Amino acid sequence: MAKTSRRTPGRTASRLAATAVAAALVGTGASAFAADNPAAPSAKASVKAAAAKASAHRAAAHGRTGVTKEEGDPNGAYPVFPLIGVDRSGNSFAYLPDFEGGLSPRMQLDEGLGGLKNAAQVDHDADGVPDGTWKWDNKGTLTYEPYDEIATTTVGGGWNIYNTLLSPGNLGGAGAGDLLGRDASGNLYLYLGYGNGKLTSRYLVGGGWGQYTQIAGNGDLTGDGKPDIVARGSDGTLWLYKGTGNYKAPFEARTKIGGGWNTYNALVSSGDVDLDGKTDLLARDGAGALWLYKGTGNAAAPYQPRVKVGTSGWNTYRLLY
Repeated sequence: MAKTSRRTPGRTASRLAATAVAAALVGTGASAFAADNPAAPSAKASVKAAAAKASAHRAAAHGRTGVTKEEGDPNGAYPVFPLIGVDRSGNSFAYLPDFEGGLSPRMQLDEGLGGLKNAAQVDHDADGVPDGTWKWDNKGTLTYEPYDEIATTTVGGGWNIYNTLLSPGNLGGAGAGDLLGRDASGNLYLYLGYGNGKLTSRYLVGGGWGQYTQIAGNGDLTGDGKPDIVARGSDGTLWLYKGTGNYKAPFEARTKIGGGWNTYNALVSSGDVDLDGKTDLLARDGAGALWLYKGTGNAAAPYQPRVKVGTSGWNTYRLLY
């Protein structure tokens, strides 16, 4: 693997990072973050720090039960990730939980991402906080960018065989987040993560996944501590694939969640948005509004009725991850 060091053009946003994060953390008891770090960290490091603060706030609010690695979440199954949007000019922005059930104002991460085809954030150490991002460009090259370093690692080429990539968490039973890829034939493959951005050879999950127009997931939806995913069929039906923790057969047979999901042009999970200790789902409709489906932890009915968390304008993003 080749490892290169470069500075992202969007690093100009880093001088605003401490202010943005401090504002997002007002009222959480973590407002001293900026004062504790007089040298402003990079924008990406600030986003990771804010996610960690949100996770700590959640732990305190829930009596430190079942919501952190130290207190009963050994697989990071209820992650707190930023929602990241990439606009048509190639700028990326991060949104974090606002501690009121919605999302904070955005902060800029990068510029010049016009050649980015897709991306997936990953948690390497099962603490429920993102450590970096796999990025897949239009030339088919997959790279890994850690949140707290400038260096970028090239994972390899040939990734244009896939039309979908996502990292729903630790699917294989080890400590690090894994990566799923779906090819044009509808085959779904699993790559196990080593915990440093590198990946194992792929394992075939199965065929028939070409019937789905959206696949999403980041964390546990059913309360068993194992990551799950959801998939939307062309008829608008949303299906739940419950995780098994076994990389040789990572999902159980699908179960139906419900119909009518074709009203959305994007489905994405950033984990626990409302900080209640359950994994949620975000959905963008054709008018550009963003909706939150709060998780229940119940496999039979994994989501509560939707709540609007963003008015029109979210269609400005060509990618959400």
